[in-house]
Amino acid sequence: MTLYGIPNCDTVKKARTFLDENAVNYKFHDYRKDGITAEKIKGWIKQVPLDKLLNKASTTYKELTDKQKESVINKAPAIKIMEKFPTIIKRPVLESDHGDVLALGFKPDIYKEIIGGQ
Repeated sequence: MTLYGIPNCDTVKKARTFLDENAVNYKFHDYRKDGITAEKIKGWIKQVPLDKLLNKASTTYKELTDKQKESVINKAPAIKIMEKFPTIIKRPVLESDHGDVLALGFKPDIYKEIIGGQ
């Protein structure tokens, strides 16, 4: 399992604490240090709607130009922007070892269901 996010995000911190307290083995992928590939984002968009993956409430989104904001309604430009500015992606993304998106964001009940199924 891999948890994608940035370490100083409060929601990511909650997810990491939950996984640690429940002794879940996972890798942490830091967008700022490790980046994200267009291929990974494309794979996620096949599983979850673009408007769910793109976090319009993020500071990063708010700092985009109007032209960039208009372009993210289409997949190709949105993927380029998410690759360039990965902190615009909903955090955290919890992914299975097979590349399946298990959860976007952090909700304890959903995480309990996920780890209960392992």
